[in-house]
Amino acid sequence: MSSIPLLQSKELSADYCQQLQQQFGLNSITEPAGWYLSMQQGALVLQSTELAKQGAILVDFASGASSYRRKHGGGKSEAIAKAVGLNKRHNLTVLDATAGLGRDAFVLASLGATVTLVERNPAVAALLADGLRRAAADPKLSTVAARMQLRHCPALQALTSSAPVDVVFLDPMFPAREKSAQVKKEMRAFHDVVGSDTDADSLLAPAQQLAQKRVVVKRPGYAGWLADKAPTMAVSGKNNRFDVYVNAAI
Repeated sequence: MSSIPLLQSKELSADYCQQLQQQFGLNSITEPAGWYLSMQQGALVLQSTELAKQGAILVDFASGASSYRRKHGGGKSEAIAKAVGLNKRHNLTVLDATAGLGRDAFVLASLGATVTLVERNPAVAALLADGLRRAAADPKLSTVAARMQLRHCPALQALTSSAPVDVVFLDPMFPAREKSAQVKKEMRAFHDVVGSDTDADSLLAPAQQLAQKRVVVKRPGYAGWLADKAPTMAVSGKNNRFDVYVNAAI
């Protein structure tokens, strides 16, 4: 994957531009072409000059799906909460090794977990960092944001170098079915920018070594088991399945 550049603009301060460049290895540009990062209304966004109908993609924990799930979601009765074990104990430590846009991590942190978000893609990691920056400044979200920390590195590196955690959560990018309905715009963007996690199967074993309690793998309903290994149990959600590999009781 080619690097996603950062567009220089009046809204992006020189200090913040430099910080993003140093932290995530981003290159800056003055004229966008293809996918690029930019500042819009105080938020870092990802967009493309070649997809006119593709709206800007950002990490926004204060609105949209994240806000709805925080205010109106099923809480500890949600499938993800049951799979991770937050219906039994709220103060779990979780390593989300494939954080993406951080929505699942935010749900877990909202329910009391302390979550490390691992993201290897520089552009996505930058979006996450900016989303966490804005959440930390929001009085309604600052407590949740304080339970979330970002680590920008490959998942395998995090799994083999982190201190033990209660739960490892894996949600590897899964190729969309060719005959399925058109992939959501945001997911299309993610496939363009991030691609599939071809090394996903190699994550299960080190995840099981790191997790003190369990490993939870989020999968599309039609997908097989990660690394072809049967889970201890599975929790079905509306659109996904959570395969749970239990090491010890919570």
